[in-house]
Amino acid sequence: MEKVLQEFKESLKETRIKDAKVTTTICPYCSVGCSILVYVKDGKVINIEGDPESPINQGTLCPKGASLYQMANNPYRATQPLYRAPFSKEWQTVTWDWALDRIARLVKETRDATFVQKNEKGQVVNRCEGIAHVGSAALDNEECYILQKLMRALGLVWIEHQARI
Repeated sequence: MEKVLQEFKESLKETRIKDAKVTTTICPYCSVGCSILVYVKDGKVINIEGDPESPINQGTLCPKGASLYQMANNPYRATQPLYRAPFSKEWQTVTWDWALDRIARLVKETRDATFVQKNEKGQVVNRCEGIAHVGSAALDNEECYILQKLMRALGLVWIEHQARI
């Protein structure tokens, strides 16, 4: 049985994924952190499957993880930032530079406007009360660590992480 399974795997490599570049990554859906293999050929994702070498999922994927191929190859998936001006009903495509500059500017303006140096007792608190941050299950430990450092550096006190979403 093992030999038949190995021959089957080899035949797949000779057909569907032959000459494809394989990359290991993590499923973006929940906090389990299942490892997936993404096969790319000619700049297009051609296959996604669970990584059998992973100690977490051992090659298995839940229905959401198994549907990642459709997420990657969806003609309706947004691939550029979209912006809707206040009171507008229409979305417009903007550049990444424009979107990131706008986010940075709004964060700076909000932080400056809501930063509290001292509380009502005169104690130094140095905190920003006008911005909150919510993390998600799609973040790994390293990303969470860096985000926590950034949010604390900005002076945020309203920081939450919701890994169950």
